[in-house]
Formats: sequence, structure tokens, C-alpha cells
Amino acid sequence: MISGYRRWTWIVWALVVLGAACIAFYLMRRPMLRAAGRLLVVNEPVDSADVIVLPVDADGGGVLEAADLVHSGLSARVAIFVELPDTIVDREFMRRGVKHENAAERSTQELNALGVSNVEQIPTHVSGTEDEGPALAEWCEHHRYRSVVVVSSPDHSRRLRRVLHRATKDHPTKITVHSTRYSLFDPDRWWETHDGIRIEIEESEKLVLDFLRHPLS
Repeated sequence: MISGYRRWTWIVWALVVLGAACIAFYLMRRPMLRAAGRLLVVNEPVDSADVIVLPVDADGGGVLEAADLVHSGLSARVAIFVELPDTIVDREFMRRGVKHENAAERSTQELNALGVSNVEQIPTHVSGTEDEGPALAEWCEHHRYRSVVVVSSPDHSRRLRRVLHRATKDHPTKITVHSTRYSLFDPDRWWETHDGIRIEIEESEKLVLDFLRHPLS
């Protein structure tokens, strides 16, 4: 009789603890998800700069943010990274007699249409974020730029800053990473959309891999 009573007592306590844990998780779920989203994001304060730089994956949101920064007086100059061309696609467009514009050319035209006339392409083809760091360091040293604002999508900004700071740690150029406001990714509500969940998972994996490869950067 006593052993049965004790068994039921343990079951009741286990249910109470489990219920409390479920309630705590429910109450903490949103703060935890927001913290996970914000872990991807860096948005450093911006001041005057020699040039505003757009990475290859800045897309339209980066173009809009760069134009806003120019019109705010931050800098009059915008530079754009050029991605490595897809030679198969380029050749096929040429064979068909159709001009194929790369992303940098489209971004240049969009910036011109938004009233930004001083736009140049960084004369180094890159295949991704890891290539952009050394290329930016070399380009800034060649032009003797001392302050650069790099516009990034929010979800990509923390990893981009780590890459750029590693590449420029022995250079005098100050790199500031600024997140565009024009983005599908909302760090405070990313779990509410399929795109937000996909972006969070993909960028979190890349950021963790970067930490594992470069824990001290």
C-alpha cells in the first residue's frame, strides 16, 4: 500500500515538473527564437566613409540601402563586387544574340536610376563571401581607402563581418558592416514564414561552420 502510494506520488510530481517545463518553454519560446535570429545580425553604426561597398549577394535590398546612404551624405561613391561569370550561360546567351547582364551591371543601372552616379565595379571576380574579404582588403589598400561601409542583408551580416575583419586585421582600413532595412528576413519573426525558417537554418549552419573554422576571429 505504501509503495503504491509512493509510486503515484512520483508520477504526480513528474507530471507537475513536466507541465512546469512545458509552460516555461512556451513562455520562453519567442525570446529564444528572437535571440537565434538576432545572432545572425550585425548592424554597426555608420558615419562618413570613403566608399560604400555592395557584396555579390546584396541584391535589390542592398542597392536601395546604398542609395539611401548616398543621399543621406554618408558617401558619394559606391563600389560593387562582381561575381564569377557562369561561362556556360554567358556563351549560350551570346550564341542566341542576347545581351546577358550580370548582377553587378544590373545593380549599377539601378543605382544610376536611383540618382547615384558615382558607381564602379571592383575589378576582381569573386565566387562568394570568403573571396570578398581578401579582395576588399587589396582593393582598399590600392585606393588608400581608410573607411568603408559594406551593405549586407541582415541574415548574412554577422558572418560577413567575421570574414571581412579577418581579411583586414593587418590593414589600416576601417570596415563597417551595415544591414539593409529592405530584407525578407526579420530576426524578431523569422519563424513565421517558410522563407524566414529556410534563411535562419542556412545562415546559422554557415555561421557555426565559420566559428568552428576560425574560433578566434
